[in-house]
Amino acid sequence: MPQINQLPDVLNSQLFWLLLVFGLLYFGIARTMVPKVRSVIDDRAQRISDEIAKAEAARASAESERIAWELQLEKARADAAAVAEQARRAAARESEAMVAAAVAAAEQNIRNAASEIEAELVGVAAEAAQELVQRLTGTTVSKQDALAAVTAELERRAGSSSFGAKDRGEGVVPFQTAAAG
Repeated sequence: MPQINQLPDVLNSQLFWLLLVFGLLYFGIARTMVPKVRSVIDDRAQRISDEIAKAEAARASAESERIAWELQLEKARADAAAVAEQARRAAARESEAMVAAAVAAAEQNIRNAASEIEAELVGVAAEAAQELVQRLTGTTVSKQDALAAVTAELERRAGSSSFGAKDRGEGVVPFQTAAAG
């Protein structure tokens, strides 16, 4: 075959042009495409770290909000206990029946204040969870799913059903994003 016979004559020339063309392609890609890809990767890493910092700030804000609600609950309990004590002193002078009524009213005030604070805390935590999921993943979580997930987590951590989806007869469903379902 004539092609094989002329191979030793043109091999060096073809290898030279092959190396030259691939060398030019390599340096062309290295000078143009690699910096663009590297800048995209760096921008993405920066955006992710910014979102993580925002999420940490939101978490810290939610935690400080929770602490403020706990302090308010303790103050409400202390106020209710002080009212109950004053009522006991007055009732001891007047009658035993008035003492029972005042204590019952104070306990109801504590339960009402605790349930109001608890409901607001769960609502704030659900909104924070919704916003965090939106910011971190870009998916939308319904208010009901966020509320169910926060309630489930609070029940898991507290080890009781005081945050109530089970008390209300609702099933606890984990986050379901708009894309998933």
